[in-house]
Amino acid sequence: MGEVIDFLTTAQNWSGRSGIPARTASHLWLSIVAVAVASAVAIPFATWMSHRHRGTALAVALVNIGRAIPSFALLALVLPVSIRFGLGLGFWPTAVAMIALALPPLFITTFTGMRSVPPEVIDAAAGMGLNARQRLRQVEVPLALPQILTGVRIATMQVIATATLGALVAFSGLGSFIEEGRASFDRGKYLTGALLVILLALAAQSALLAVERRATPWRHQG
Repeated sequence: MGEVIDFLTTAQNWSGRSGIPARTASHLWLSIVAVAVASAVAIPFATWMSHRHRGTALAVALVNIGRAIPSFALLALVLPVSIRFGLGLGFWPTAVAMIALALPPLFITTFTGMRSVPPEVIDAAAGMGLNARQRLRQVEVPLALPQILTGVRIATMQVIATATLGALVAFSGLGSFIEEGRASFDRGKYLTGALLVILLALAAQSALLAVERRATPWRHQG
């Protein structure tokens, strides 16, 4: 613990592009971009698939296969493609790999949430004169929202933790402290990196839980 305190109390570790604030901000920004892009893809697609009677089993199977691919393998697959298309090292290959990592939990939770809406509730809404789009917006999505938000929270935690692997492809985030500390046998540096990742994940989880409480107040009444 003393080595961590020494690292945290060294002034030069708090300044510059390799300092704690810069790398924390970079790590957080990449995580936000990855989860936002994955949400924009997975949530509408899962919502659409939940209303189909064909192809859903195949879609779920493909998503589950994606969940089985190790994160390091995802990064290794994305890297040559990124270089081939001129995106280089660092942010973009890491972001693409993290987007791929975030897609499965977002798809599964949204799909499950939409499918769990009771048919009688949908029928009642139709009986009240709501068309398909109105039923989706006013009935189905609100009822599925808790599970959708749970998926966002799970995806965010996974991305924040796994984005540390970006250090292996020159992404300057919190994983850089871990990789540099490991390579130089600097316990204070890599332990600080690990601690900062944990704290960032906990802060993100708290923020997302607060959003969930505000978005679904009926679940927390009483």
